[in-house]
Amino acid sequence: MRRAPTILHLDMDAFYAAAEQAAKPSLRGKPVVVGGLGARGVVATASYEARVFGVRSAMPTAQARRLCPNAAYLTPRFELYRRVSEVVMELLRGLSPLVEPLSLDEAFVDLEAGGVEADTRAVREVGVRLRRDIREHTGLTGSVGLAGAKMLAKIASEQAKPDGLVVIEPGTEQALLGPLPVRTLPGVGPATAEALRRAGITTVAETAEAGQDELVRLLGKAHGAGLYAMALGRDERPVVAERDAKSVSVEDTFEVDLTDRTRVRAEVMRLAERCVRRLRAAGRSGRTVVLKVRNYDFSTLTRSETLRGPTDDLAVVREAAGRLLDTVDTTGGVRLLGVGVSGLADFTQEDLFAQLATEREAAAREAAAEPQATGTTGEEEAREAEERPRRWLPGLDVVHEEHGPGWVQGSGLGRVTVRFEQPWSGPGRVRTFAVDDPALRPGEPLPLVGGPEDGQSSIPATCPNSRSPEEGRPQEASGAAPVAGAPGAAGSGEPIPGAAGSGAGAAGVIPGAAGVTPGVAEDRPAASGSASGPEGECGAVPGVVLSGAEGTSSVPEAVSGVASSRPEAVFGAVPSRPEAVPGVEMSSR
Repeated sequence: MRRAPTILHLDMDAFYAAAEQAAKPSLRGKPVVVGGLGARGVVATASYEARVFGVRSAMPTAQARRLCPNAAYLTPRFELYRRVSEVVMELLRGLSPLVEPLSLDEAFVDLEAGGVEADTRAVREVGVRLRRDIREHTGLTGSVGLAGAKMLAKIASEQAKPDGLVVIEPGTEQALLGPLPVRTLPGVGPATAEALRRAGITTVAETAEAGQDELVRLLGKAHGAGLYAMALGRDERPVVAERDAKSVSVEDTFEVDLTDRTRVRAEVMRLAERCVRRLRAAGRSGRTVVLKVRNYDFSTLTRSETLRGPTDDLAVVREAAGRLLDTVDTTGGVRLLGVGVSGLADFTQEDLFAQLATEREAAAREAAAEPQATGTTGEEEAREAEERPRRWLPGLDVVHEEHGPGWVQGSGLGRVTVRFEQPWSGPGRVRTFAVDDPALRPGEPLPLVGGPEDGQSSIPATCPNSRSPEEGRPQEASGAAPVAGAPGAAGSGEPIPGAAGSGAGAAGVIPGAAGVTPGVAEDRPAASGSASGPEGECGAVPGVVLSGAEGTSSVPEAVSGVASSRPEAVFGAVPSRPEAVPGVEMSSR
């Protein structure tokens, strides 16, 4: 453990959804869900306004629609997210040469390696400056955790959400961790948590009290010993600048179970091509080809074949995947297919003994492989939309010769509805066209910050996540027009109920958030017991310093009648903050 909180963890707030709100003025302050839109699609990210209704990442989109039917359901735009991520990662690399990205919106930074003084005040200033720079360059917000270990820094950033900063002083780790559920610790999944629960262990404090011997008996030597160290706050993992990928894979979930063997093979060939494309883009090759098949009854089979040497040859990977498919019975129906390559290397070696398919066979398979699959988080839908421009999916960019840039709100019955607006404009007008209108074509994502002419910020006062630099508090949402039709519903053209105060939520402040926390220093004069945790109310946290102007929400009322300071969930749920954490400093500015 370090003697100063010099490990920083950054996690962007509701990244995909926040980027869509920043790009689409009419969606600011509204519930937004990004993910797969098909019958078996899965939520990738939900905005905080949607989380009030219980929508969460990895939730089936169909369930999300039942919980929040008036949300805007959008197809992911990974090109935009990657562009924003590159800007954020460049800011992090300006702090230290040791930056460990975990995903597009999350990373660890070793501030000590960047020459930052090992002092709490110094590292806190770095965190404050980083959050300010991210807002300035991307228009989005991120939560920052600072601690002496990676595990604690990540926990701190979770406690800071949304749009906050938490510093954990070394020596206070056990006080912080003790009340938290055991699932908080890295490596504790549902199975491990259930094994511990049966032994009467549900919190981190109880895990530490059980002792290493008992944990080894329950979980095995390696897992038990590692979990005991984590429960004591010991985490010696260094920040690693380069994380070497172990495999490259792609998979699709189908809206309707596939029973035709020819169709199943065609889909496997198509997945193999996508996998090889990613493999080559990464400049890698691999020795082992893996096939994944999930049947109609959710039983999942994996088959693998190791080649004589690493390869990135499409024909070789296809043939290997085809041979693996021959060993699997798919007559009952296939729900999901996946193809991957592992055993990665930086060079290729021709497999002279591979029985390559003939050009005619390959061409026939490609012709039979009509993409109809739905990616689990919408990625495949977005790819198909790029390949087949006339499939107008909600959320995608378009350009009209007369009206300029806009985005698709919905389509169906031979029509497509487009809202014409830009990140730096106000909510735009909605128009409907024929799906084959020659004046309408796919567009490119616009920058979130800076208009093309005047360079103004893309986060005007109507954006729920914007703060005035003079006041340090959120701006009031004003003039945001209701979305005409829930994006994602084919052919929808009716206004979203509740988007403009028509009763989308129960009036009044959600109960369960009231109460002053003893020992907590707050400079939130106008706050009325507002919750400050990402999942529930603020518990008694002596030694925790919360700073923020007025104590008002960083995301104003997402839906008419729902008021919250942190709309991560309905307040009054299980508190996510520790009961006594001396030495933990929190800030939302």
